[in-house]
Amino acid sequence: MGLLSSLMGTWGAAAADTAAPASFCEAQFPQMFANFVDHVVDTAYTGSCIADPDPEPKELPPLRLPAAKRLVAIGDLHGDLSKALRAFRLAGLIDHKGQWSGGDAVCVQVGDILDRGDQEIKLLFLLERLQRQAQAAGGALHVLNGNHETMNVGGNFRYATAGADLEMAAWKRWHQFGQRLKSKCSSCSDTAAAAAASIDAASVPDTPAPGSSSGRSSKQYNPMREAALRPGGPITRRFFAPHPTVLQVGSTLFVHGGVLPSHVEYGLERINRETRDWLMGKPAGGSSSSSSGKRLPPPEFLRGADAVVWARDYSARDEDRCDCDKLQQVLESLPGAQRMVVGHTIQDRGINGACGGRVLRVDVGLSAGCGNGEVQVLEITQDGHHIVRLRENKEPQVLPAQQQQEAAQQQQQQPLLQPAPAPQHRILQRVAYQQQSDSVAQQQQQQGNLLARWFREQQQEQQQEISSNSRSRAQHGDPSPA
Repeated sequence: MGLLSSLMGTWGAAAADTAAPASFCEAQFPQMFANFVDHVVDTAYTGSCIADPDPEPKELPPLRLPAAKRLVAIGDLHGDLSKALRAFRLAGLIDHKGQWSGGDAVCVQVGDILDRGDQEIKLLFLLERLQRQAQAAGGALHVLNGNHETMNVGGNFRYATAGADLEMAAWKRWHQFGQRLKSKCSSCSDTAAAAAASIDAASVPDTPAPGSSSGRSSKQYNPMREAALRPGGPITRRFFAPHPTVLQVGSTLFVHGGVLPSHVEYGLERINRETRDWLMGKPAGGSSSSSSGKRLPPPEFLRGADAVVWARDYSARDEDRCDCDKLQQVLESLPGAQRMVVGHTIQDRGINGACGGRVLRVDVGLSAGCGNGEVQVLEITQDGHHIVRLRENKEPQVLPAQQQQEAAQQQQQQPLLQPAPAPQHRILQRVAYQQQSDSVAQQQQQQGNLLARWFREQQQEQQQEISSNSRSRAQHGDPSPA
């Protein structure tokens, strides 16, 4: 209704000016009508009223963002809408209705929305809505592109499920309906041409590819996904092109696979920019979409085992196999970076750290189609001074690697010579040397008893001092104080 009211209000204002109607119909109405159609289609498909979609993808965020008071990392989601909602609730970022309630918190989801699950598109709509709500509340939700996004845009559909194909077919029918509405606009010449081309591109059978017993599509060729997820395709442009591939928030660097020295040398801003251009369908070195009909190949840094979305150099379950020296080299070459958060490789023991807390691995195989792991999220406060993993119905846990790192930092920062403590602090220090097995209640009682004894000793010393001063004044004939 907001967009419809805006549409009618703007039209009324334009009509009041005798010279305005022609300009309005030619310059403003086509885009407003297209936005209105997109809003209707999105609402009809999702079953709920959502914010008006942007006519063009948003610009990428800067590579480096300031530190957040509360920073949350969420691992791979792989088409599991219900588990994704549980993860956001666990992090305290949404309420029971699925609306953003995280205030000014910043959340980074490390990619891999697609494949292995049946609710990919609904999950994309959810994340888009939460991004807008978070921004309005003073917070932020950043979604990275993972290797399964780049695989699908590159034409590799082997991990798509039959259920995802059915979801894609439902989305395609509504999308085609919207494009046909746009094509009826007589003053929308450019829009109508684009709509007709989109209809032709998406005019494929609604029948999903035959599925195997595992639920995956058994055929690599999938015309519905081909139309929607090609470089420059409607889903790719809207949901993936605005997402960064690498992002640094304060002292924490986020990436799906891993940032290697070669990526730093190539330029992380350049990686984000060229990934976006590819997702938008722009050929390398050009500014216009490819018209040859051939699928644009992904950039080199998105392909192969050393790709920024594929690398596993810091993700081995056996920490001894992690290349900690390479990790340190990368972090030291990036201003302010102290740790890296990665997904991509399932961690059977849950969210954990390696290399002395310099890398944090957050892929827990959460999706039902990818291990159905326990719901866990990572929470970083005070720009890395406190890092815990949150688990459903369990107490938060400080990561062991982080404890070791904090202890090492405290030992390095401890001065060789320390000032002598005040008398009352000396008494409290005695408690610290008691047996570690003492309960908290016993320690508190000991502290109270020792403090009480100290106060009594202080009072006795004061009384003795007063008595001594009185005797001294009496001996010298001094008058008593008034």
